Amino acid sequence: MAVNKAELSKGTLVSLENQRDERRFQREREEKLSRVVEYAAENSPFYRKKLAEAGINPVKIKTLLDLPDLPFTTKEELRQAYPLKAQAAPDVEVVRVHSSSGTTGKPIIIPYTQYDVDTWAEMMARCLKMTGVNRLDRVQVTPGYGLWTAGIGFQAGVERLGAITIPTGPGNTEKQLEMMSDLGTSVLIGTSSYGLLLAEECSKRGIMDHLRLRIGVFGSERWGERMRARIEEIFAIDTFDIYGLTEIYGPGIAIDCPYHHGLHYWDDHLIFEVIDPATGKPVPDGIQGELVITTLTKQGMPLLRYRTRDLTRIITEPCPCGSPYPQIDRIFARTDDMIKIHGVNIYPGQIEHVLEITPGLSSEYEITITRKEGRDSLTIKVESQQSSGEWTDLEQSFARNIKTKIGISASCEVIGIGALKRSEKKTKRVYDLRESQL
Repeated sequence: MAVNKAELSKGTLVSLENQRDERRFQREREEKLSRVVEYAAENSPFYRKKLAEAGINPVKIKTLLDLPDLPFTTKEELRQAYPLKAQAAPDVEVVRVHSSSGTTGKPIIIPYTQYDVDTWAEMMARCLKMTGVNRLDRVQVTPGYGLWTAGIGFQAGVERLGAITIPTGPGNTEKQLEMMSDLGTSVLIGTSSYGLLLAEECSKRGIMDHLRLRIGVFGSERWGERMRARIEEIFAIDTFDIYGLTEIYGPGIAIDCPYHHGLHYWDDHLIFEVIDPATGKPVPDGIQGELVITTLTKQGMPLLRYRTRDLTRIITEPCPCGSPYPQIDRIFARTDDMIKIHGVNIYPGQIEHVLEITPGLSSEYEITITRKEGRDSLTIKVESQQSSGEWTDLEQSFARNIKTKIGISASCEVIGIGALKRSEKKTKRVYDLRESQL
């Protein structure tokens, strides 16, 4: 039996209350899973071919226990489906497309129906509401607009919530500060890197007393607790980590609440799994692995078991906030961020963890890897607010902690606050120069 969009979207635009009938809810999720698999197989040329080649009969995917029978979907496959071979909805139903950056290959084009746009706006509104944003807030949206999902996604969520949007877009720091001060911005949205840059600029210019900022919502890049603490200290605000990726909807599929216990995700629209990135096998809840996402209600381009490359874990402990929405941990790293040096695999997130346990160091760091006479060398520059007379001791302490916690030797250089380059977008932290030195 053909699956139409009315069935796919059945009952999914209703926000859940703090209490829900879990047994009934899980039954409804399984019905959505069954519908979306049939819908994708019938309407997406990409999935029709993929599921047929895997020997999957869509009508046999009935419960969550059947989910591992489905093959994974990868970013490389979606690139090969360029531009719109993975589209499931007919053109007449598609109202918008967005795109991945395409910096490492062909971009991925994502078509959205009106229902997809509405669903995304609702999820974003849920995110903002969870942080404490309300209709009296003035929300400054600094991410980019256009083919990138962030700017327009945040704006739609703010408008759905009923707050005031200040759509400044990226860059032009002078204008950003002017708008923040003159319009009384109370919520700042952007990358954590740009949040830090704006905080430091406000502090330098002595305009903190002119601001009404109370909340910061930052995403689009992985950021640690040390950066969170620095932004919150300068701005005297509470900050929230929002998660998303273009292939799914964009930002707004998960966020942390005021308890900062983890990132709540919208499981009425999405299934989150965590797998061992090497074997593809599911890992037990609480164990770190690669996040895999299945969309339950997406019409334009549904995705089945999409490998995100993001490393996290499912949090099993209930959040003190009482929300029924489950949680994942903050993103630790990406599988493609891994660096191999001296035979040891490391992630930038491990460096950030060492920063957090080394008193006297700030949030900003830069990793440079070089090779000389066949031997790799790792140098880490890190900022500190301490006086320069204490830097030598800090360098030794940091290097010692790197060796103890990660198991590698590194040359550590402490520098003053602001010495490393700031970014209006995402901060580049790793410079691997080994190939250029071959």
